[in-house]
Amino acid sequence: MSRRCEITGKGVLSGNNVSHANNKTRRRFLPNLQVTSLLSDTLGQPVRMRLSTRAIRTVEHNGGIDAFLLGTPNSKLPPEAVVLKRQIQRAQAKKAASAPAA
Repeated sequence: MSRRCEITGKGVLSGNNVSHANNKTRRRFLPNLQVTSLLSDTLGQPVRMRLSTRAIRTVEHNGGIDAFLLGTPNSKLPPEAVVLKRQIQRAQAKKAASAPAA
């Protein structure tokens, strides 16, 4: 499993450990990834994703996973998030079609 956030695409960065003697050795900066379940109101079920903590805060700030995905253009989302966004859009269209017109 890759160390990449499924929403923001944030991944591993590389750099150097620098000692007091100024010796440099390569190291990796890993993103703070958490496996979390976000409740999708449209789908009516939780969606398990591996997100960075910053992405979790962003999703909550935007009002949930549905609002975040629908408000973000596809060009800024990774392919896995675009697939989930399409599922949410289909479920919304299905609900709208089955709802009686007032």
